Amino acid sequence: MTTMTDQLAIYLRDHRAGATTGTNLARRAAEENAGTPYGQFLGRIADEIEEDVGTLGRIMTRCDVTPDLLKNAGAKVGERIGRFKMNGQLTGYSPLSRVLEIEGLRAGVQGKLSLWQGLHEIAPGHEQLDERELDELVARAEAQLEGLREQHRLAVREAFH
Repeated sequence: MTTMTDQLAIYLRDHRAGATTGTNLARRAAEENAGTPYGQFLGRIADEIEEDVGTLGRIMTRCDVTPDLLKNAGAKVGERIGRFKMNGQLTGYSPLSRVLEIEGLRAGVQGKLSLWQGLHEIAPGHEQLDERELDELVARAEAQLEGLREQHRLAVREAFH
């Protein structure tokens, strides 16, 4: 039988592994879109996602939870396999690639938002969790989602126009 502490550790480790995928996807999308109208936004999102992963790591440390190296490695492999999808052309980057990457980032940021909201919910019972810090992380994830929704609208118009 697992305890609440065990459940929290599993929860944090799973989100940390997901964050590995999100970080890699965000950085690749930013690099692929450098010099385009999407590039600056995606570069900023990639930087913010990396910062959020660092914050998650600090929260894990405060909760005495170590990352699961196997889960993180699996996430890296999964993200790389996900790169091999049909995008309408044999080689290179296409407008469809951009749409799918932004959709992946939206899903990842929505998951991150759920993490921050979940931790905020239990923060009063865990001194390691700072409600003010979590409020800021929730607001940041919501702003990221709004930006990604706008970028998605633009990318879809461009890909399917």
